[in-house]
Amino acid sequence: MFQLSYVNQARWARFRHHRRGYWSLWIFLVIFIVSLFAELVANDKPLLVRYDGEWFAPALRNYSESDFGGPLATPADYQDPWLQKQLQEHGWVLWAPVRFGARSINYSTTQPFPSPPSAQNWLGTDANGGDVLARILYGTRISLLFGLMLTLFSSVIGIVAGALQGYYGGKIDLIGQRFIEVWSGLPTLFLIILLSSVIQPDFWWLLGITVLFGWMTLVSVVRAEFLRTRNFDYIRAAQAMGVGDRGIIVRHMLPNAMVATLTFLPFILCGSVGTLTSLDFLGFGLPLGSPSLGELLLQGKNNLQAPWLGIAAFFSTALLLSLLIFIGEAVRDAFDPNKAL
Repeated sequence: MFQLSYVNQARWARFRHHRRGYWSLWIFLVIFIVSLFAELVANDKPLLVRYDGEWFAPALRNYSESDFGGPLATPADYQDPWLQKQLQEHGWVLWAPVRFGARSINYSTTQPFPSPPSAQNWLGTDANGGDVLARILYGTRISLLFGLMLTLFSSVIGIVAGALQGYYGGKIDLIGQRFIEVWSGLPTLFLIILLSSVIQPDFWWLLGITVLFGWMTLVSVVRAEFLRTRNFDYIRAAQAMGVGDRGIIVRHMLPNAMVATLTFLPFILCGSVGTLTSLDFLGFGLPLGSPSLGELLLQGKNNLQAPWLGIAAFFSTALLLSLLIFIGEAVRDAFDPNKAL
């Protein structure tokens, strides 16, 4: 059975003692897991269909109208009243709690878009007729996955660069610091705007360009820790015993640097989510029509007569970022040995 060391047990106890951060972690995990399985919560296709004694899974596979007794072999439109009646008469249908997907449009509403909250659209519709709750759910998934991948890639690059600079020092450290000073001074947003006018941005393009300019966050922290520990007696003893540089960096020095690094990760994740939200709000983010919290904020600004758009986008974004900040505070206290229970 997995057993934590005494030091990690003390850290976990300090983390749990931080009640706000501890419960924020659980709330964040629930939101993240629900967003990962967004197709089971918000979908314009049935999750399961029983038709004439046969089973169908429209959420996983595409079917045509002819499969349900229709005259045409075109893709089945499950929002069509005729098809819904056909399914009810010949079997039963299991729908998701929200019967709209990320790109589906509610054509059955009697009010102009954006329409206010109703029993059909719990948080109303946006200016394009999309369900606000469904778009928030799918947009949260994209934002979190983007933030996690950006945090992972930028942290790995930053840790490696900081470790090499701090361990070897000398010219490597000097050249690395001058390069970081020049690279960090480049106008990132301006370059993204220029590139967006030439290349159609997508998820991976945005991830690559933000990693390219966002990997320097942890360099100074790791570099300072390596500069501090490289002259310790146990490091010099390992070098005298013939241990290679790679072994010393990975086995002896990196664990010490990871203590300070881990306290920064929730805040980096918060900034990564905010980066994608900001780009989408400015119109330089994901392709047009993609579910996004920033795009919903922009619609709220452009449709002041529909306050539910701005309110829903603001509270969903604020809740997500606040949870990450609270988790970061709890992690910081957990790794602080001076914090007594």
